[in-house]
Amino acid sequence: MKIKVHNMKSPRSGNSVPNQFKIYTSKYILFQSYGTMIAKTERGFMGKTTLDKNFWDYSRTTLRFLKLFLGTNKTKKEIETDIKAGVYKLTNLN
Repeated sequence: MKIKVHNMKSPRSGNSVPNQFKIYTSKYILFQSYGTMIAKTERGFMGKTTLDKNFWDYSRTTLRFLKLFLGTNKTKKEIETDIKAGVYKLTNLN
């Protein structure tokens, strides 16, 4: 199994951002902020996304890059609404 890790890119400058990573495996694409797993999305059509129940909104920086990972401009409150609606599942990823 090959695993690839890439620094996420700043939307403003396009430069690699330290400590914000996308991890690609055969089954998932994961988002890691510093040493903490924040989210994972199943690969494939209609892959489900799971957020870490303790850390998905840990800091402004984590939330900013989580939004980039999710491909959304939604506010924290809108993401919370999506969680309640079942769009995203919460679990312990760490």
